[in-house]
Amino acid sequence: MFGYIWQYVYTSFLRYWLKWLIRQATGKCELQRICSGYKPGATRTMKAEFSLKSSKSKVLRGALETKKDDLEQCVNQIMKEKNVKPQKSPMFKESLHICLLQITGYNSLYISVEDLRKVVFSSENQEHEAMLLKLWDLLMPTVKLESRITKQWGDIGFQGDDPKTDFRGMGLLGLINLVFFSENYTEEARQVLSHANHPKLGYSYAIVGINLTEMAYSLLKSGALKPHFYNTVLGTPELRHFHQLYCYLAYEFDKFWVAEEPESIMEFNQYREKFHNIVKTHLQDPDVSLILTDTLAKN
Repeated sequence: MFGYIWQYVYTSFLRYWLKWLIRQATGKCELQRICSGYKPGATRTMKAEFSLKSSKSKVLRGALETKKDDLEQCVNQIMKEKNVKPQKSPMFKESLHICLLQITGYNSLYISVEDLRKVVFSSENQEHEAMLLKLWDLLMPTVKLESRITKQWGDIGFQGDDPKTDFRGMGLLGLINLVFFSENYTEEARQVLSHANHPKLGYSYAIVGINLTEMAYSLLKSGALKPHFYNTVLGTPELRHFHQLYCYLAYEFDKFWVAEEPESIMEFNQYREKFHNIVKTHLQDPDVSLILTDTLAKN
């Protein structure tokens, strides 16, 4: 209870006066101090985001919802509002612009991911079908698919004879992630599939992949992925960056599963939650970077 009272008093009264006193002493507003005092990345951008969100100024709060094409004008308005002189802070404009690209870009990325999640896989859609068949060819290049509806789909981890039913939860997003991993990290994807088909430690490759898409989606929605994207994308994060994050999860989960040696696939939820907690712990590191290429470079 005391914590909530203190937080209210601090954010409503003390913070404002503390900022005013520091500005008088340094000659710089809070955003200037953040942009000059921290290197580009999660710490700087998240502090800037908090500062803008907590501001009493409509101009500063409104910056968080500004469209990409209007950001330069928005930065100019903030500089005018806070009386920031370009001559005294030559790097401020560029630094704040990058922060705003990351902040507003994260929100836009979530909308794009959500839109893909809502797209229902349709057998009537030739693009959807072509993508599904491409997944098979990438993972099983030496095995011909006998027909569109076949038990062979089980070889790459789908539950039934027709994979379309497995995409219900994550929609087209689940398939796009599976294809992206297989297309951009083909050797790694096939390695993961071989582990998934292990007689004792195996798991359903495609089903687990879709489940990991849900994990990535949930982390994005909650804001937990902000440190990762703010550290790895110096600008606006795009869909390909989300797909790359999925690739990291798919590869790392496989390593985790093999190392843990579960008794059976029936323990999947337990180990999935353990892996989820590991990822969330990584994301609490202000210097976090969940990049698959970095992981492979260490091996």
